[in-house]
Amino acid sequence: MPKNSVPKSGDRQATANTPVTTPAVPERLTRAGRIPVFSPSPAQPGELWPAKAFVGEVVPFAATAFREGHDRIGVELLLQNPSGTLSRHPMSLLAPGTDRWQVELVLDAPGEWNYRVRAFADDYATWRHNAEVKVAAGVDVELMFAAGAELLGRAAADAARAASERRTLSTAALALADTSIGAAERLEFGTAGLVAALLAATPLASLETVAETRTVRVERSRAGVGSWYEFFPRSEGAVRHPDGSWTSGTFRTASKRLADVAAMGFDVVYLPPIHPIGRAFRKGPNNTLNAGPNDPGSPWAIGSADGGHDAVHPELGTLEDFRAFLATAGELGIEVAIDLALQASPDHPWVTEHPEWFTTLPDGSIAFAENPPKKYQDIYPINFDNDPVGIRAEVLRIVRHWIAQGVRIFRVDNPHTKPLDFWEWLIGTVNAEHPDVVFLAEAFTRPALLNALAQVGFQQSYTYFTWRNTKAELEEFLGALATETADFLRPNLFVNTPDILTEYLQFGGPAAFTIRAAIAATAAPTWGVYSGFELFESVARPGAEEAIDNEKYEFKPRDFAGAAAADRSLALFLGILNRIRTEHPALRQLRNIRFHHSDDDSVLVYSKYLAAEHSQNGVADAVIVVANVDPHSVRETTVHLDPRMFGLPAGTSFEVENLVTGAVWVWSEHNFVRLDAFTEPVHILAVRPIPDAAPAPKRQKNARRTPQKTQKGS
Repeated sequence: MPKNSVPKSGDRQATANTPVTTPAVPERLTRAGRIPVFSPSPAQPGELWPAKAFVGEVVPFAATAFREGHDRIGVELLLQNPSGTLSRHPMSLLAPGTDRWQVELVLDAPGEWNYRVRAFADDYATWRHNAEVKVAAGVDVELMFAAGAELLGRAAADAARAASERRTLSTAALALADTSIGAAERLEFGTAGLVAALLAATPLASLETVAETRTVRVERSRAGVGSWYEFFPRSEGAVRHPDGSWTSGTFRTASKRLADVAAMGFDVVYLPPIHPIGRAFRKGPNNTLNAGPNDPGSPWAIGSADGGHDAVHPELGTLEDFRAFLATAGELGIEVAIDLALQASPDHPWVTEHPEWFTTLPDGSIAFAENPPKKYQDIYPINFDNDPVGIRAEVLRIVRHWIAQGVRIFRVDNPHTKPLDFWEWLIGTVNAEHPDVVFLAEAFTRPALLNALAQVGFQQSYTYFTWRNTKAELEEFLGALATETADFLRPNLFVNTPDILTEYLQFGGPAAFTIRAAIAATAAPTWGVYSGFELFESVARPGAEEAIDNEKYEFKPRDFAGAAAADRSLALFLGILNRIRTEHPALRQLRNIRFHHSDDDSVLVYSKYLAAEHSQNGVADAVIVVANVDPHSVRETTVHLDPRMFGLPAGTSFEVENLVTGAVWVWSEHNFVRLDAFTEPVHILAVRPIPDAAPAPKRQKNARRTPQKTQKGS
């Protein structure tokens, strides 16, 4: 109202005779909480599905929490296991100023784990900080002691505390109030180690906020840890006759290969499709359009008069033979994964019985599969929209059929060419019935789609690893797998496939195979090899990124024993890698990779560490990997390490044992390394502390030496 104006009737301005009326404060729903808690993790983007982990995985639980001003807060994790037992775990500030709190825990049982993050005003911690500052400065000394005595008295009156704790706290409270005692001594009573420990274990909390419940779905260890070996059963024991005809290998001949696979330490065998193969438009060698009478065709062209996805190829044997193969593998500690390829040859029974499951073109023909410029004339893709209820019921029937035979792992072919909601439905339905079933997505596709397949349920995924070869590429790629997508995507680092023979392997020689295997086996808890990798198969089909005489289109028996006898096999080294993985649990974790610096842009350095409290045997484990990623050179450089990343104090010396050659050196923060791509391109080193080790010199080099040759190409 302007100055000197006269109030009008209805004005709410107070006058000498008019009482002041305070308007009501409208209620407003707030979501921040008195002590705000933001971004709890693990969590999937958008939190549409639970975060994922596997049994034995060390999972970092974290949240951002803070309050106004300078008063101290506490943060803890409230964790409920699948059986309903609730446990509390104090969380620690990751770094000053970040307001990010974390605690790492091992989730040791499958099922759904629920967690909430609780933040609260820590009244004792706030008083202690203020008292230590003010008493030393002579400011508000008696006020601080009085406030402290009141807090400790409140804690001593808590009937939930043990009697001995209450006596300790009561004694401290009385001491704080005793003016006959010197200020320094009184403060010591209130902040002594035992008092502080008791109030850290059970804080004096107020103004608490508890975040919403979130879920982590924990699956069996094989969902996150494994060493995979792929081979075509038809090639194992296949015999070519003088007239050019073949006798196919069978499940029984292929079972003889399992002992060698087990000897290399692989615990999963993956079989490409084992079903009948169509004759119509069958592909010949190297994907040619005209197959001869002796060409077996692509196993991915599924279906013939002998049956479809629920049948086995007659040349491989019977369903009983397949179950015998599974039994032999199981006796050797190997699980068998089979291919789930949702597509059909023109001869598949579905084509005549359910034409609505395919796409019909204007000319009346059925569309075949394409991935331009590639064409797959021998395959019809499924149309999931014409009869979604029917095709879903049929696929579920097929998966249940193979589960009934004993299969618990499915490698899914090209899942990115099928609707995402179909996979969410199928995997959710199957895992509700069989939580131990694992689905691996063969999804070499755009990042958003690759990630989405993992988000909706796939337990594992192929990745872009085969195309990440330089030091910079690998640091970025492996680092993202361990952080950005670790809450939902589990990578399976296959080094090659029947479809992928990269230029790195084509032109890198045996060193390239050694380097790639060593990195894949140590950088992630799951990795894989396609048969022939150990024989350094590197000749590509012209114009394609795949091996010539591709096994997809022909029989390919291999002389593994002869190659080993002639020292032309990497099998021994692959066995060493898998033994190292078995003996070092740090390598069976995904999130713990840490990168270190080297002075050479071709020398990749990383470590993996598992703290003693997270290890089953109570012993810490640390492994350092130093790899020359240039397969054509000898590299001499200095490697710079931060020992704190693998559980040792900064500035200390420590022993490292080369887990391939057995050599032992004393290392420190700065170490000379020589990596000869032609003899020993990679060091895989176990870290061992030296008892009572003195701080290391600023720079220290291990003695130069001639690398010990343990195997050709290693």
